[in-house]
Amino acid sequence: MSIRERLSGNEAIATAMRQINPDVFAMFPITPSTEIPQYFAQYVADGKVDTEFICVESEHSSLSACLGAEAAGCRAVTATSSAGLSFMNEVLYVAASARMPIVLAVSCRALTGPININHDYSDSMAERDSGFIQLYAENNQEVYDNYLMAHRIAEHPSVRLPLMVCEDGFITSHAIENIELEEDEAVKAFVGEYKPEHYLLKAENPLAVGPYGISSYYMEARVAQARAMINARQVILDVAADFEKTFGRSYGFFEAYRMEDAELAMVLMGSSAGTAKAAVDGLREQGIRAGLIKLRVFRPFPAEELAEALKGCRAVAVMDKSEGFSAAGGPLFAETCGACINLETRPKLIDIVYGLGGRDFTVDAARSVYQRLETIVRTGETGPVYSHMGQRE
Repeated sequence: MSIRERLSGNEAIATAMRQINPDVFAMFPITPSTEIPQYFAQYVADGKVDTEFICVESEHSSLSACLGAEAAGCRAVTATSSAGLSFMNEVLYVAASARMPIVLAVSCRALTGPININHDYSDSMAERDSGFIQLYAENNQEVYDNYLMAHRIAEHPSVRLPLMVCEDGFITSHAIENIELEEDEAVKAFVGEYKPEHYLLKAENPLAVGPYGISSYYMEARVAQARAMINARQVILDVAADFEKTFGRSYGFFEAYRMEDAELAMVLMGSSAGTAKAAVDGLREQGIRAGLIKLRVFRPFPAEELAEALKGCRAVAVMDKSEGFSAAGGPLFAETCGACINLETRPKLIDIVYGLGGRDFTVDAARSVYQRLETIVRTGETGPVYSHMGQRE
């Protein structure tokens, strides 16, 4: 039976970690993820977990410690944000290529410079091609639920890839919301014990971890890793189906909100979706066929499913909460365009970069995006494909 509670996103993640009771938590603090190890340290002190809690000297070291723990056969976790995630960059790629299913909680925050501690996705998007699975959440309930599913996905024998559970820094990491928690024993039963097939301390099956990949083998290893990410697509859906059966809450690659007959649509991620849904509801009351796609899974990217959801639209705005510095749009726009490229009839697509460094995104701002899409449909003119919204001129 679900337990009604009020928690921040950070405490929701720490609670899920406590319920799962990982073998190793290697930590180094950075705003706004610091509360996660802070809460967990209290669980350790109170004897609520028997996790090996390791305080290290940097984020690079925290992920390195998790890498070593996973290689030894342990379930390992950590948390970070912003420059901390960037400092992990080298080890992110090592963890993914070594097929270590570490679960990394990321309270997404802007990258320097100038220095900023507020939310956007510049940190997680900078690591989108590191080989980590990436899940994003609109609210604290989704943060908690994504974390409960994370180990099942990452540790699946056909996947064995590390995974980022991403939340919006301060917006969901620190804001307190009503949430449904599950009972500890039910969580333990759902997640299960970690039973790796191969690990360094398994004496009867010696192996090397992270060997030098000579030219004769490097590509084969990379292809195997790429196939694991493809396999993760079905595993994500299977785990979500079991989660719904067990706890009653439904998840997919994305949420299609009022998309049944939508002509105008927005594609976005995270907490902005709640604001955009209010705009969609208002426009629907005026007879305007608006809808939105809130992406939950960015890696693996659900290209076929997203294209299917958008194919009936006439104009689509992709909302990027990170600047790609490509001079042609942000990362979510590039992926969405790639998904739609082979559609027989494609909607007109534009990219809007917004919300950088915590800049507000309001219902009126969302409504203005749909007004622009209406103009595109009416005139047939797309106008600037790549633009910014909300900045002072």
